[in-house]
Formats: sequence, structure tokens, C-alpha cells
Amino acid sequence: MKKKKESHPVVNQVLTPEFLKQFKDSGELNSFMEDLYARAMEQMIEGELDGHLGYSKHSPEGVNSGNSRNGKTSKKVKTTMGEVELSVPRDRNSTFEPVLIPKRSRTVEGIEEIVISLYARGMSVRDIELQIRDIYGYTISDATISNITAKVQSHITEWQSRPLSSVYYVVWMDGIVFKVRHNGKVINKTIYLAVGLNSEGFKEVLGMWLGESESASFWMSVLTDLRARGVEDILITSTDNLKGFTEAIVSVFPQSITQICVVHQIRNAARFVVWKDKKQFAADLKPVYTAANRDLAWAALEVLEQTWGKKYPHAIRSWKANWNELSHFFDFPLEIRTLIYTTNIIENLNGKIRKYTKIKMSFPDDASVIKSVFLALREITRKWTMPIRNWNLVVNQFINIFGERCKI
Repeated sequence: MKKKKESHPVVNQVLTPEFLKQFKDSGELNSFMEDLYARAMEQMIEGELDGHLGYSKHSPEGVNSGNSRNGKTSKKVKTTMGEVELSVPRDRNSTFEPVLIPKRSRTVEGIEEIVISLYARGMSVRDIELQIRDIYGYTISDATISNITAKVQSHITEWQSRPLSSVYYVVWMDGIVFKVRHNGKVINKTIYLAVGLNSEGFKEVLGMWLGESESASFWMSVLTDLRARGVEDILITSTDNLKGFTEAIVSVFPQSITQICVVHQIRNAARFVVWKDKKQFAADLKPVYTAANRDLAWAALEVLEQTWGKKYPHAIRSWKANWNELSHFFDFPLEIRTLIYTTNIIENLNGKIRKYTKIKMSFPDDASVIKSVFLALREITRKWTMPIRNWNLVVNQFINIFGERCKI
């Protein structure tokens, strides 16, 4: 059950039952709240000006100080309370830059966050404009909405270059394809994503990178970027079976154990099987990846080859060719196995990104797809507030296996 938020102590002191009885209806209460909000904003800006000048209003310290108050100007701003008119103080030297409501800004942070959140959910500029008008009763222009969402770019740059932890226990890597307009044509481009499990048991999106197609060489640049941002060691990676991917990982993080996604491998093998045999082939394949250990899994694979090898040699050959990277998860306890044998964690993330971006059939340029995915990630990861299940048990298993590399 969600814990009830405690009221601010001033609220209980000021908004007493006796005080609130004076309001006849919700309209009077809303009018009072708008006026209270406006006065509070004005006093906060006055406080900013005090700090800028170095003295309070009417203070003798201001005499011959070189700068002083210079009246006020009226300014209408758009807020979550509606459109509010404020009296904003000025200084004589025109050096005062309010932080609460910057110069030339007509919106406050609350509205900007709402606009960005709506944009993240795939709404068009026109739909956002209508939504704001319906809820808050005023019009916000297309240009203002575009300017607000454009500010996200600086956040993306800062987020993408932020320092990372020195070690991640597991890193899942996968790509998600979008249609993007390029040189007058709509082509497929891939957003590469890396999600790490940190030493406190929390999932963390390490970054996103845009490329024209998924390749081992591009993943090499991703891994090099992670290294440059402070990652010294990755205990286990979980990826698809892209050719050359394992070599790319080992070249940057030589101690990392590279686990190929078993679910990807099952799908790839099924491509060689005709429809009428798929169900039985899948049933015969299941003992391979659900075996208790590596030896039993290999024995099950040999039985599978005896049954289906002549009819579908390529399906069996793909398992044997990738067996080393496919079977690493058998070396670990069950709790770690469930984390690494598949990239479902990041595929689930990709599915949620699709829900946020599905309204857009294609993107006009690279910047727009990066912005949309970043905002979707921001909304999705708000819920990543708890460590993974059974973390206290899992972390002890990692320590027993990897020792000092865990850096606890």
C-alpha cells in the first residue's frame, strides 16, 4: 500500500477548519489558491533579488552599493494552477536573472515537465497543445512546446556522458530498430541499448547509441565508450548471437563471461524447421536448455541431433557452433541463471519503448528518434526503484564466484 504523504506543518497551522469554512464553493477555493500561488512566487523571486543584490529591501546596506531595485514589471506565466499574472522585480543594472522564472520564459517548471511527459508518451505537438488547453484553460503555442522539448537535448548529452560505476555484475545488450528519414528516404536505424546490474542490485540504463544497422563493429564502439566512462569490469554479458559480438566484448573486457541469449538461439534454430514440425522440435529441444548441468544439456543435444539432425542439420549445427557461449549459464546457481540465460530484461524494456513511440510511424531525423527514446527511457525507469528479486542471496552468490572483482 502506498504510504500517505505527510502534510507540510505550515498547511496544518494556516489552513485550519475555521479558515476553510469561509469558502462557499470550489471556485472560491481555486481563486484563493491561485492568488496564494502568485504571492508565494513573487516573494520567492524577491528573495532571489535579495541574494543577487546582497541586501534586503529598505536595508541601509544598499546605499551606494552600485545596484538597487528598480520597480517591477508585470508578467503572465503559464503554470499548473492556470495562467497567473506576477509582478517581477527588476534591478537598476539589469543584471538580475531570476532562476524560478527566467527572463523571456512564460512557463514554469511544472508545465515544462508535463509537456515533456506527454511528448514522451508519443503525443504530437498538436495533441499536447489541446491537452494543456483542456486541463489548464490556456493555449501554449507550437513553438513553445518545441522549445521545451528541444531543451531535452542538453539533458541527453549530460546523461550520455555521465560517469559509470567501475564494475557491473551483468550487462544486457540489444538493439531496437526505428524508421528514420535520411537523405529523402526512410531507412532502418538501430538504437543500441546497454542495461547494467550494479553492485547494489539495481538495473541501470548505461546508455543509448544510434547506428544504421546492428553489427559487432558498432558494439565495439559502444563497449569502448563504456570503458571510457569508467567501467573497468563486467562480470557477465548477455547478448544475442550476432557474429563477432563475443570477440568484441572480450577485446574490451577480457575477463567478462559472454552468455548468448538462449531465447534468441531457440528462435534462430526454429527458422530452419518447417511449420508442421515446429511444435515437436521445440518439445525435443527443451531438455537441452532446462537441463540441470552442462553435461546433461550436451547429452540432450546429442539426442536432439539423432532425432532431427538428418532433417534439420542447420538447426542443430547452430547450437553446436555456439555451444561454449550458450552453455555458460549452467556454471551458475539457479538465481543467476535466470538473470543471464536470456536478454528478456532488455527486450521487455524495448517493448515498453515501442508503446511510447508506436504513434510515430517514422522519425524526421536522428535527433528526434534519440529524443523520443531518451524520454521514453526516463518515464520507464522511474519505476526502477527496487533491487532485483532475492538480491541478498544473489549478491552472495556473485561474491562466492567472482570474489574481489565484485568490489563490495
